[in-house]
Amino acid sequence: MANIKSAKKRILVSQKKTERNKAIRSKVKTSIKKVEAAIAANDKAAAQDALANAVSTIDKAAQKGVYHRNTAARKVSHLTVAVNKLA
Repeated sequence: MANIKSAKKRILVSQKKTERNKAIRSKVKTSIKKVEAAIAANDKAAAQDALANAVSTIDKAAQKGVYHRNTAARKVSHLTVAVNKLA
């Protein structure tokens, strides 16, 4: 355990940010799974609704710095292509 006051504070701040980032990443993963489930069920309407929600969640995560913007763009692109392939 750290003895210096600033080091103790950094540990606390780091723990808070880690928890926040985990929660945001979890939301993103859940929204992606919902899109993939709709694709697997071959339900285009549900997939499009889930995609809109997922894109919003991913963009918010990128805006907060949890994901790099290119990573977010790649995730959105993969999901969009998959949804657009549905007949």
